[in-house]
Amino acid sequence: MRDDALLPVRERGARAAAGGDTRVFRLVFAALLVAALAAAGDACADICKYIDADGNTHYSNLPPDKGWRRLGCTASDDPKLKRSGDGAGSRNAPSPQGFPRVDPDTQKSRDDIRRKVLGDELAAEEKLLVESRSAYADGAPVPLPEERADAEKYRTRLARLRQSMTVHEKNIEALRKELAAIK
Repeated sequence: MRDDALLPVRERGARAAAGGDTRVFRLVFAALLVAALAAAGDACADICKYIDADGNTHYSNLPPDKGWRRLGCTASDDPKLKRSGDGAGSRNAPSPQGFPRVDPDTQKSRDDIRRKVLGDELAAEEKLLVESRSAYADGAPVPLPEERADAEKYRTRLARLRQSMTVHEKNIEALRKELAAIK
């Protein structure tokens, strides 16, 4: 009788202990997670270029073996490797020495081909947009026979048509920007 009377208390005690263990586990896990994130802090290390005794080139973020000669490291030591923070890319940056050059006529020919390809894509997208707008019919296309009995099918088709128009409009906008960027 005595054991039966204590059973609920034991169960509660076991549950409380288990809950306590879970809370402790969560607390320890959170502390470890915070410590790991703090330790990771600045995870980017300098990558250095070395030449070994045999003349082989190596790249590493770790100190080299003895006898290796350091040629340079990224961003912090080599001003040529520093990145510009303007987000504009390297359009105005000079090409590295020994980088292959393209003569102006070849570049013009490449730009003309690119312009033609983009123009063709733009024409195709504009045609698809006209077709999508026609199918959308200002948001009131005629319901298909299977849609007359099921309004949800009709709404789904309307949403697809609207999404198709939006995709074509965005594609046209992107293609026009790309064409405008060609010299």
